[in-house]
Amino acid sequence: MHDQLISDIISDVRERMSGDSSHDWWHVWRVWQMAKRIAVEEKADLFVVELGALMHDIADWKFHGGDESVGPRVAGEILAAHGVDPDVIARVQDIVATISYKGAGVATPMNTREGECVQDADRLDATGAIGIARCFAYGGHKGRNIYEPDDKPILHTDKSAYKNSTGPSVNHFYEKLLLLKDRMNTGTAKKMAEARHAFMEAYLAEFYEEWEGKR
Repeated sequence: MHDQLISDIISDVRERMSGDSSHDWWHVWRVWQMAKRIAVEEKADLFVVELGALMHDIADWKFHGGDESVGPRVAGEILAAHGVDPDVIARVQDIVATISYKGAGVATPMNTREGECVQDADRLDATGAIGIARCFAYGGHKGRNIYEPDDKPILHTDKSAYKNSTGPSVNHFYEKLLLLKDRMNTGTAKKMAEARHAFMEAYLAEFYEEWEGKR
């Protein structure tokens, strides 16, 4: 029963996803796959985790004028249309409402183990090789420069400052991506984050060597 429901919701979500390639259907697909893996290891409610992963970016505030209420509302509408139990819908909406990173100095705790699994999966997709690709894809979408040596990263202390940031893409590594390893919730994700974090550090080292014409 759940398999058919998940399949139907996937079809719906895939049709609705838009935005640049950093926040498209394939980002959702990767988070869904990773969240399932983490959920099994962490013994979380797999059904809630799957729905949370599939809904987590359905109406991302970054593409809706900064409105953080759109995502939970749209997720609720979609799940209700597919006949999902209201209690499950509420649990998924809570995940959608609280999952986003909001700045280096802003705590973003999840309220459930299921939420932690989805948040970790989403954060893992913002690291490593995929995270690097997504970082520059989003920067290009927003018309941001790749790197400006005199434009230093800012460790934002409130979500408004983070949401309104316009710095170059390389700054985003220091403002978010390199911080995620230590902000994973589950033991499973913490282990996986190590290699991805190391890859980003190696990439940046190479980037600066090439930028300075040393390679």
